Amino acid sequence: MNVLVWALAAAGTVYAATSPGTADHMQACSFKCTTAVELSCRYWLALPAGYENDPARRWPLLLFLHGAGERGDDLELVKKHGPPRRIAEGRTYPFIVAAPQCPAGAWWEDVRQVQTLAALLDELERALRVDPDRVYLTGLSMGGYGTWRLAAEYPDRFAAIVPICGGGRWFMADRIRHLPAWVVHGAKDTVVPPQESQLMVEALRRAGGAVEFRLDPEAGHDSWTAAYDEPQLYEWLLRQVRRPRTPAVDSRR
Repeated sequence: MNVLVWALAAAGTVYAATSPGTADHMQACSFKCTTAVELSCRYWLALPAGYENDPARRWPLLLFLHGAGERGDDLELVKKHGPPRRIAEGRTYPFIVAAPQCPAGAWWEDVRQVQTLAALLDELERALRVDPDRVYLTGLSMGGYGTWRLAAEYPDRFAAIVPICGGGRWFMADRIRHLPAWVVHGAKDTVVPPQESQLMVEALRRAGGAVEFRLDPEAGHDSWTAAYDEPQLYEWLLRQVRRPRTPAVDSRR
C-alpha cells in the first residue's frame, strides 16, 4: 500500500494526511488558540430622578441602539432620535438609559458589536444599581436589527424588547419566544420594508411568543418618533420582568 504522508505545523496544530486510496485517511486533530480582543464604545448615560436618594434601590435599565445615520465618533449624533433626544430636551424616564454609539462603517449586527454591547451591559450592571430582571432593549432601523440580533444571541439577559422598523433572522425566533416584544413599523416605509418586521412577528407567534405589533398605516421610515412618544410603551415595559425560556413549540402544526 502506497501512503503519502505530510505534516504541517501551524498555530500549534499538526495535520497528517494520507492519500485518498488508503483505508483510513481521516485524522483526529485538535486546536487551541488564545486571543485577546479589546472591546470599547462611547455612550450616553442618564440616571433616573431619585437614583441617589435610595442606595438600596435597584432600577430598570433601557439600552437604546441608534440607526445607521448616527454612527461614527461624534457622540452628539446619538441624540438625534429616540430616548436620547427626549432626554436632551428635558424629559425624564423611570429607567437608567444607556445609548452607545456604533463605529463608522460597522453595524449593530456585527459579531464584534454584539460582543461590545454585551460587555457594556456587564459593566453597567457592575457599576450601577441595575435590576438584572428588568433590562429592556430597544432600537430603531439599524438599531432595530441590532435589537433582534442581540436578543437572539443573549436570550436570557432581557425582560422585553422593542425593535422599531428593523428585521432579523426569523429562524432564530424560537430562541426569544419567551421575550415579550413590542414591534413597530411604518406601512409606508421604503427604507426597511414592513415585511422585515412582519416575518419576525409571524415567526415569534408560530413559536408561541407574545408580540404586540404596531403597523402604523401612515408612517414611512420614521415610525420611531410616534412610538417613543407613546406613554403606553413605557408603562408596558415597566410591567415586564425577566422570565426563563419556555420549551420549544412545534411550528409545523
